[in-house]
Amino acid sequence: MVTGAMTVLAAGPALACGGLIAPNGAVNLVRTSTLAAYQDGVEHYVTSFEFAGAGTKFGSIIPLPGVPSRVIKGGDWTLQRLAIETQPEELPVPVALSDGETTAAQSAEVLIEKEIAALDVTVVRGGGDAIGKWAKGQGFNLPPDAPEVLDFYADRSPVFMAVSFDPKRAENQGIGSGDGIPVHLAIPTDNPWVPLRILGLGKQSDERIEADVYLLTDKAPAMLPNPIAEEGLELKQTGPASDLLLSDLRSDRGMSWLPSSDMWLTYLQVDSSAGSLSYDLAVDASGQGEPSEVDAGLARAGSVYVPDDGRAATALAWVLAAVAVVLVIKLANRTIRVSA
Repeated sequence: MVTGAMTVLAAGPALACGGLIAPNGAVNLVRTSTLAAYQDGVEHYVTSFEFAGAGTKFGSIIPLPGVPSRVIKGGDWTLQRLAIETQPEELPVPVALSDGETTAAQSAEVLIEKEIAALDVTVVRGGGDAIGKWAKGQGFNLPPDAPEVLDFYADRSPVFMAVSFDPKRAENQGIGSGDGIPVHLAIPTDNPWVPLRILGLGKQSDERIEADVYLLTDKAPAMLPNPIAEEGLELKQTGPASDLLLSDLRSDRGMSWLPSSDMWLTYLQVDSSAGSLSYDLAVDASGQGEPSEVDAGLARAGSVYVPDDGRAATALAWVLAAVAVVLVIKLANRTIRVSA
């Protein structure tokens, strides 16, 4: 059975797909959208940057679940079409559609380098410290929380995408403030996941982080954290995706792999303080109902995750009850031996 999943993030001033790293505060990222789509064992990751104050260089670091097999320019309307489908009151005018790994290395290893419009895209592999040193070597100042956040991701996957904006190339290509530049990556991986904690990189603990997350799966997905129980992550919409939506998405550049029917659309909204956003979103696209605690950043490999809701108290009660039963049995056996 073919299993598919699609994830999209869209945010306002906060960077929805990665941490913004710039030499100064001259660049204000006003909007970015990300699509992390999963089909037949490959995650299709599409990110579009829209920015203001584009007269200087800036960059972004984005954690990835593995090494991309392909890096190309993204489609023209995929992200806009999904926004129209789920937020029609915000975008009332339709967009015109056409017809048509292993242990982290001690030092950062550049795996892929690609130019896409005014963006220099680099896929780098290494531990958190190595990635941080590499980024500084590219001329960017990392915020104080960068080592902790980079280690948080490198412990699970030592692969990152660094995107750098070239203002001179943008000017030569006629790319101005407010223009989006999409990037599409194909990443072989077992299950999709959405990096959320990275959104708080360099933010004050009380700063708000807002993002829209869209999932397209062949079944209703299982997720961690549970959006019903986790404060700051809200389930807004869930149900079958329309054939019209899927047809529109399939007609965009690089999107023909998407199934034409029988997909499930889920829309979640992130609205959290940076200090509370300590997790990612893990998605089980297999239909087994077992999203990874490690992928969600809720546990490290080999540890046990206990959800922070009513189930935690129930689990503790069962453990205490089991201990009590064992003690009673031992006491009873000792009494019998003494009596004998």
